[in-house]
Amino acid sequence: MADRKIRTKLVHEGIRRSQYGEMAEAMFLTQGFIYPSAEAAEARFISSTDDEFIYARYGNPTTRMFEDRMAAIEGTEDAFACASGMAAINGALMCTLKSGDHVVGARQMFGSCLHVLKVLAGFGVDVTIIDGADLKNWRAAVRENTKICFFESVSNPGLEVIDIKGVAEIAHAVGALVVIDNAFASPIYSRAVELGADVVVYSATKHIDGGGRVLGGVVCGTKEFIRGPLETYVKHTGGAMSPFHAWVLLSGLQTLDLRVRAQAASAAAVAEAVEGHASLARCLYPGLPSHPQHTLAMAQMGAGGTMLALDLAGGKEAAFRFLNALEIVSISNNLGDAKSIATHPATTTHKNLSEEERATIGITPGLVRISFGIEDTADLLADIKTALDAA
Repeated sequence: MADRKIRTKLVHEGIRRSQYGEMAEAMFLTQGFIYPSAEAAEARFISSTDDEFIYARYGNPTTRMFEDRMAAIEGTEDAFACASGMAAINGALMCTLKSGDHVVGARQMFGSCLHVLKVLAGFGVDVTIIDGADLKNWRAAVRENTKICFFESVSNPGLEVIDIKGVAEIAHAVGALVVIDNAFASPIYSRAVELGADVVVYSATKHIDGGGRVLGGVVCGTKEFIRGPLETYVKHTGGAMSPFHAWVLLSGLQTLDLRVRAQAASAAAVAEAVEGHASLARCLYPGLPSHPQHTLAMAQMGAGGTMLALDLAGGKEAAFRFLNALEIVSISNNLGDAKSIATHPATTTHKNLSEEERATIGITPGLVRISFGIEDTADLLADIKTALDAA
């Protein structure tokens, strides 16, 4: 299907049908598999094909369909499904690193990702955290023993955009892998592999599910990386995806393009309409010309994405008044859902960071992150404007 468009791949890629010829993807709820003979069992444990399975922690037909579809739309040779987005991040970083190796990470990232880097440091991996928005910081940080450069293509929650191509050139010059958390960009606005990323990670819990139903993560990369160190690490440490979750995510993928484009259109319309509101200190949206990396964002993604950050001038009190005045937009901490969601990072998702750490990555007391759903744009705009007036 290499020559077919992404919307077609999202529906058809990777389908494996049983002898019954079912139309929808089959859900194989089994933890193990039967072998026709003792010799066959021995042979499968030595070397198994893509259609031979051993144990659900190692692989499953439903999970393999999801992996194949993700690899096809991301443009990588292979993919491996994990229990959650953080299981995917953990696996992608842990599977190749050892004591004495060096990792460079951008400071603009989700708190749990920063925590994984702290865990690595505790195991003797040398970790350097930089302001990833400036390429000169990457040049200054990499060393001969740098193994991984890790960052979010669009940061959570400040929506800073990092130059993938620029970082890839710097990393590859010293033989380092570029590992990208692409959750905010989504596979629809992702050009990470084309721009030089080696490993692309998604929290499938977000846009890919799109209905707030299940946890899931996926790592996309070369077959050598995915079926080598990554699969070995994840299958032995227990981070594999549930077949049921894979089945739900396959369903979510079918409407991903339709949903994400509608969500991004609403985000852009609302950002343009509320920028400059008296209640706001800042309106952060990569699609706005006022965004510091607007040109880069449009070159890398072609759109501003589904997320908007509003910094209320009145701090935490104003942010809480804004949140409590919302009627359509729900207060929660997920994103990429069909329902619009607002989050106050300083008191929820990034609460465990120190005040200084939050300030360093632009999380002020007044910052609110909004994930746009598929509701009517006019209704969302009216809801957010009313809440801003209340703030």
